[in-house]
Amino acid sequence: MRQFMLGFVFASIAVVVFTMYQNVFYYVYECCRPGWISFNRTGLEVALDQKLFGQHVASRVIQKAVTGFMNNKNPKKPLVLSLHGWTGTGKNLVSQLIAENIYKEGMASSFVHQFVTSTHFLHSSQLENYKSQLQQWIKGNVTNCPRSMFIFDEMDKMHPGLIDCIKPYLDYYENLDGVSYRQAIFIFLSNAGGEKITQVALDFWKAGRDREEMKLQHLEPALSLSVFNNKQSGLWHTSLIDKNLVDFFVPFLPLEYRHVLLCGMAEMAAKGLKPDQDVVDQMARDLVYFPKSEKIFSGKGCKTIGGKLDYYT
Repeated sequence: MRQFMLGFVFASIAVVVFTMYQNVFYYVYECCRPGWISFNRTGLEVALDQKLFGQHVASRVIQKAVTGFMNNKNPKKPLVLSLHGWTGTGKNLVSQLIAENIYKEGMASSFVHQFVTSTHFLHSSQLENYKSQLQQWIKGNVTNCPRSMFIFDEMDKMHPGLIDCIKPYLDYYENLDGVSYRQAIFIFLSNAGGEKITQVALDFWKAGRDREEMKLQHLEPALSLSVFNNKQSGLWHTSLIDKNLVDFFVPFLPLEYRHVLLCGMAEMAAKGLKPDQDVVDQMARDLVYFPKSEKIFSGKGCKTIGGKLDYYT
């Protein structure tokens, strides 16, 4: 009886020690648990408001789409967002803000996976290998953590047909080979469609209409069609569009002078400098704007502002 009691005590101690070790492990090392993955709705809303400038349409769509998806305990498919617009308008920033308000480690999380076409899918001769590797990578990572995020940058440079290989993972299947992809998030970033977005924005300006009057319905239909028919786009005639698997085509408007000023002030603050309106104004005036006659929109958005400010400060 005594031996039995001693055995029971030792077993109980072992369980307690193991549980303590497990809890410490989960606390120190990132894992696919609520302590490391938790959606901060207010955080995303504030970040979009304070860090994303001139993108009232994109900001509203992103906030509603991500919030609705993350609050849905039983989504029927993964969230698929396709972000479009010229360089420097905020597409990468938005991806970062989404990651930072879902994953404790943000973009550094082991559950956030970023692919850049010019780095990961450079050679057209390797297309079939890329397809196989991409499928294995996505399946393996979603198996490891259903709440995984995949970001595909430079979709406009991707070889047409490559992205179609992940179509089954974006569809309405309950699971594929025992793996459910319904909690995953897929984000595509592309310059494709930028000319169509700019034309709509320019038409509003020429008509004397306020930029903030633009709504998603003014941009999304023409944008999705433009991207689908663009032979230079990785989404050219893709089944992802044809089968309506992209939840939102999110337009990023070209930035005006006033938005560049906001970017400049925010960048100075981020650098630990006292925001100086005169410095930012000088920097903004020296940038290139288009169209050539009207000079309304910044040619590079806010992309080069960090480096430019180093020169002016």
